[in-house]
Amino acid sequence: MILKKYCFLLFVFCIFHNSKAQEKESKTIDSVKTQKLDEVVISPLHINTRLQNTPAAIGILSKKDLLQNNATDISTVINTIPGVFMQSSNFTTTRISIRGIGARSPYGTNKIRAFYGSIPLTSGNSETVIDDIDLENIGQLEVIKGPLSSIYGAGLGGAILISPQLSKTNGENASVSSVFGSFGLLKNSLNYSVNEKSTSLNINYHNLKTDGWRENSSYNREGITLAGELFKKKNNKLTYFTNYTHLKAYIPSSITKEVFDSNPKLGAPTWVASKGFKEYKSTLAGLAYDFKINDHLSNATSIFVNYKDSNEPRPFDILRQYTFGTGGRTQFSGDFKIGKTENQFIAGIEYFTDNYNGNTFENLYKTNNGQGSLQGNQLTETDQKRHFYNIFSQIRTLLSDQFEIQAGLNYNETHFQLTNFLPNKNSTEKYSYDGIFSPQLSFLFKPNEQKTLYFSASRGFSLPATEETLTSSGNINPDIKPESGYNFEAGGKFYFFNKSLYTEFAVYRMEIKDLLVAKRIGDDQYEGINAGKTLHEGIEVLAKHNWPINRFLSLNSFIAASLGKYEFKDFVDNGNDYSGNKLTGVASNKVNAGIILNTPLGFYFSADFQFTDKIPLNDANSAYSDSYQIINLKTGYRFEILPNLNTNLAFGINNVTDEKYASMILPNAVAVGNASPRYYYPGLPVNYYGTISLNYLF
Repeated sequence: MILKKYCFLLFVFCIFHNSKAQEKESKTIDSVKTQKLDEVVISPLHINTRLQNTPAAIGILSKKDLLQNNATDISTVINTIPGVFMQSSNFTTTRISIRGIGARSPYGTNKIRAFYGSIPLTSGNSETVIDDIDLENIGQLEVIKGPLSSIYGAGLGGAILISPQLSKTNGENASVSSVFGSFGLLKNSLNYSVNEKSTSLNINYHNLKTDGWRENSSYNREGITLAGELFKKKNNKLTYFTNYTHLKAYIPSSITKEVFDSNPKLGAPTWVASKGFKEYKSTLAGLAYDFKINDHLSNATSIFVNYKDSNEPRPFDILRQYTFGTGGRTQFSGDFKIGKTENQFIAGIEYFTDNYNGNTFENLYKTNNGQGSLQGNQLTETDQKRHFYNIFSQIRTLLSDQFEIQAGLNYNETHFQLTNFLPNKNSTEKYSYDGIFSPQLSFLFKPNEQKTLYFSASRGFSLPATEETLTSSGNINPDIKPESGYNFEAGGKFYFFNKSLYTEFAVYRMEIKDLLVAKRIGDDQYEGINAGKTLHEGIEVLAKHNWPINRFLSLNSFIAASLGKYEFKDFVDNGNDYSGNKLTGVASNKVNAGIILNTPLGFYFSADFQFTDKIPLNDANSAYSDSYQIINLKTGYRFEILPNLNTNLAFGINNVTDEKYASMILPNAVAVGNASPRYYYPGLPVNYYGTISLNYLF
């Protein structure tokens, strides 16, 4: 029945040519005369910058895509990429999985690497957080699905590449915008940019806050981002970027099925009583220097720092964490010929070191007269140092105008040291994993400039998070190994109808061995084991279309579908054989679709739809969340107030049908006493927002 629904949706959208155009940014509305979709350009750190020449499934979100909803929540827009599933209970508790990889992570995102420019957003603890980066500070977002990029570390799930917003228009530009909405939502942003011949500057300040719709769920984040270029010349430039974020977010936590059905506004009682929250200050900063050595060889070198100071009062303790990471990356790229055969190459090395210090204290909230958390005696102190390096290379050989081969290799070595100061005094252990080779080989066939077929085979790996490396006593388990797996993928990318329709598909199969399982044996205590194998296979389809209806109207539309089969192939845990069960924490099937109707008068209307299949809540598959469908609507008006002064007014409704759904689940939640497991993070009910922005070009 579900497959019939997908086929019907796909048929309807194909009949009406529903696809979403990739559109260039402009200070006024795009002309309805535009028919061709723009050529998609990807990060310059790839071996080539044309998506059409890349033998991999890469999801792209342009600046306009990222701001399509209310410019506050990235999960709505990133879920439009087939194969990508981002769950979000609020702005700080999120989980991203790609093709099912990372779905069983308890509270955050791991097994996926992320970069802001050339700065890793993935910590030495293997945790990735992209929520701190304000959407208005992102020029473009790319998602590489699967371990197809040796250049970015060959992560099992793939990589997320975030390009900082840089000024592209000559001269000075200033803008101010506000978003206001239901449940006390308010976001204010200020931006100033200047672009001259040899320098550019982009500075942005934002403040985002909301009262939240659940108990104990208020949120406040402010940040400032500075990015730009110096010494711009024909053959070299220096790029700089830094981002500072201060955040305080109260945590309602997950709830049981009974509470979810009866009153989803409620938070978990202990989190409400302790007024649990997360507060941190984080700083990212980096420099990147690009220069052309000669006509056939270039270099890109970058250095960075990443600092985070976090405080998290929880019902069972108070956690204080300090993380300081530094590193660098250098990459040579160029081309050469062997006979008449053209070749392009990339080779380089990436080094990363991360120092982590964690402390826990008693939480005496029960004796604090209802005032919430109160710090007591120190319970533990742990220090971890982790460093690794990746050596990577990739080559592209153009055998003819139609055939090419791309091959890559990544080599990783990781070392870490764990010191427990409390309760065991000065207990230090050192450990390292064997070096990991991750090869990749791809074949690409181009019948013409508008059609591409490819096949890729690659190997990837995922390093254990801290809790996955430990025994029940908190010591390093020397038997833990990284997860690894081989990915096989075939796909195609096609333009039709004079480039007004773009379509792509991918078929993939990945088998992961040495599956890492962090079994919860206490409130904040885990024990890791390598427990078996998982199988990930599926089909992804994407179509985008630009349809000029008449001289007054144009319709941009899209449809994206993911049909997956994610299951345990060989998995025995604590004497229970889960082999053949569906993988916990991810929907097998997901469909997104949307339309944007533009007029030359400046009025526009958009609508988008998401269907998410049911999700297994535990490894035994004894409980599932319900499938759900979300519809969002938005309308607005862009116009020029004065010469060079433009404004955009918009109004939107999210979850129009007031669907009750779990926007995030806690995999394998443990029941306490006679209570049911707390699997559910309820999603927002119907909510409204308005935006106003002013932009002045000097």
